[in-house]
Amino acid sequence: MSSSIILGIESSCDDTSAAVIRDSKILSNIAANQEIHNEYGGVVPELASRAHQQNIIPVVEKAFLKANIQQNEICAIGFTRGPGLLGSLLVGTSFAKSLAMSLDIPLIEVNHLQAHILAHFIDDANPAPPSFPFLCLTVSGGHTMIVLVKDYFDMEIIGKTIDDAAGEAFDKIGKIFDLDYPAGPIVDRLAKEGNPNAFQFNKPKMEGYDYSFSGIKTSVLYFIQKEVRKNPDFIKDNLNDLCASVQKSIIEILMDKLEKAAKELKINDIAIAGGVSANSGLRKAMEDNRERLGWNIFIPKFEYTTDNAAMIAMVAKLKYERGEFTDIRTTATAKYDL
Repeated sequence: MSSSIILGIESSCDDTSAAVIRDSKILSNIAANQEIHNEYGGVVPELASRAHQQNIIPVVEKAFLKANIQQNEICAIGFTRGPGLLGSLLVGTSFAKSLAMSLDIPLIEVNHLQAHILAHFIDDANPAPPSFPFLCLTVSGGHTMIVLVKDYFDMEIIGKTIDDAAGEAFDKIGKIFDLDYPAGPIVDRLAKEGNPNAFQFNKPKMEGYDYSFSGIKTSVLYFIQKEVRKNPDFIKDNLNDLCASVQKSIIEILMDKLEKAAKELKINDIAIAGGVSANSGLRKAMEDNRERLGWNIFIPKFEYTTDNAAMIAMVAKLKYERGEFTDIRTTATAKYDL
């Protein structure tokens, strides 16, 4: 098959991103972040969609410029159809449809969660991609799930959170500690200076491979309220230890289920994906299990962990090779099953 050049567009939440891929090699991966949400302690959907409208044309232009290609050289456009914030998705979907029509090239819809998993097949994501079947722990601010990946487009969710996602738990607990949003990376940074065994927090008892993170949030809240009554400066005096202890608890919850699934399904190729896969504690836990359990582990480059268009372009490339194109009348969808 001749070489294919594809534009990928990602706009599911608050990052506007565009990437150009040639075969499996990323030529550019540009993202514009939306700082405006920091002051609100979370993503404001209406503000996010407005910012996407402002960012999308400059971001796409930069992606073409960095890739050193012209618009008329691309073979297709891949875009995130869902899941995500509907207003944000509509901006990316509308832009992708308009550009595809103007260039008279195919349009390819991409499932955002599939893209996080299939980012492992980008040329420089790993020294080598995982082999099928493999397990992928997909963890972000909006999703936490264990996915059995049997083939590129044959995936089964075998475990998922019944309430908060892991990234959401980091952010909500960070808010209790009066940390800025998003709190996850701050907790990770402070945890490196703390004692992970300083404090113990309740862990849920869930059947099967499902997760729950609302309990640890409540456990931390009640613990902090009790300690602050005794010492108003308790958080400030113990912040690093608190962050280290919380991070250890959340990672243990994640890894316990992943280890259980790997053992019972007899699968040794284990991957992580999504924004929380950038967490240093989770990466170390994966490395530890490589040694302890003999896992073949797959940890993506940092730039492919958060929401990015490179992963969208990768899925679009795989679909392009299969001739799986999308009708121009398609619409964005906030919920999109894996």
